[in-house]
This record gives sequence, C-alpha cells and structure tokens, in this order.
Amino acid sequence: MRVLSYNVHGQRDDRAALAATVRAAAPDVLIVQEAPRRFRWQHKCAALAEAFGMVVAVGGLPSLGNLVLTTLRVRVHRTWTQRYPLTPGRHLRGAAYAECSVGPDPDGTGTARFVVAGSHLSTDPAERPAQAALLRSAVGGVRLPVILGADLNDVPGGPAWQAVADGLTDAAVAADRADRLTFPCAGPRQRLDAVFVDPRIRVRDYDVPDTADSRRASDHLPVLADLILPPG
Repeated sequence: MRVLSYNVHGQRDDRAALAATVRAAAPDVLIVQEAPRRFRWQHKCAALAEAFGMVVAVGGLPSLGNLVLTTLRVRVHRTWTQRYPLTPGRHLRGAAYAECSVGPDPDGTGTARFVVAGSHLSTDPAERPAQAALLRSAVGGVRLPVILGADLNDVPGGPAWQAVADGLTDAAVAADRADRLTFPCAGPRQRLDAVFVDPRIRVRDYDVPDTADSRRASDHLPVLADLILPPG
C-alpha cells in the first residue's frame, strides 16, 4: 500500500501543482496537514479530495486541519479525532484517525486491517513535547498496526520527534533514506515530516518527491512510503 504524508501549506501556493504532485505519487492513503479547518471546511475538504482523485475519510475542523483521504481501494470502518490542550495565544491543534482495511486479493486472501493517523505539532518548542506525548499515547492505545504521518516541527533526535518515534519504525530510516530532507521545499535543510509505522508493517520503499511541481505546491516536500501490511 502506498501512503503519502503532506503539509499542503493551507493551499496557499500553486494548487494545480499540488494536485499534480499528489496524482503523480498515486497514493492509496493521503495524510494531509494544514487542510481546510474553518469556514465551509467540509466543502473545501471534499474539493481537495476531488482534485486528488480521492475521497475524505476523516478530518478538517474536528481534527484542526489534519485530514485523511483514501482511494476507493481502501475501506474505512471507523474514524475519530483528537484535540490537544490549547495554549493561550497559540493555534489549537490535534490529530485524525481512521481504521481501514484493504483486500482481499483475488484468491480471497490477504485482507489487512490497520489504523491511519495524522497530526501537525506546534512550532513552539515549549508546547510541542506535550503534544507529542499525547499523540504517542493515543497511537500506543491502538491494537491494530498503525501508520502515522506527521509534520512534527522537530528534527530527528529532538524531544518531540523521539517521543513520537518511540516503539515505531521511521520509514526513512528503514529504507536508508533519512538524508532526504523535507523543509523548506526550495532548498530543504531539515527533515520535519515523517511517516512512522508499527513494527509489524514492512517498509518496501520511501521517497521525498522533489520535482518542479512539488516545489511550487507547498513550503514542504511530501513524504512517500510503500508499505507491506500484515494480513489478518
């Protein structure tokens, strides 16, 4: 299964390039940060999904701009959201979750059930670790294999990154591509964006699509992971 995690910068950049970037990646699941979360957010999230050739699973206002989109190959069974405590003067932030499945294969085997999670942590280094701990606690309470896409606003080895990554597999590290940086898109200097997976999920491939379109589409480059899910 192919997963893309993408901070779309509130769609403030080249929207045609954004759609082209996502369609070129052809994900089964797209985890979006900075998706519509205010006036007419449902219509705007649906329009974003349509531009990508996907459908809305969960997110928008209830998850404070985190959004999970899927293709019709993926079945969505249950969804929920999370909100982190508000720090006065800061943005209210949260997370989105969708319990999904893919399969079966034509021979009737290979159904896989999993949970997709997405979040966007604070830019404030004082606020961020507590949000990371809440996110990791929520993910840790899920019994199914988890796929987490996030803009952590932290770098590998930082306190928030370490808190979220604890017990999970960093897809970039698993694919030996941790040198692929994601921000800022015009000349990436940091890896702020990641896909983490349950150890039961195998990382087949990983990439950070760096193209003319992706450099016009957002201030972040997207993160792409090809995963092999455990059956059952």
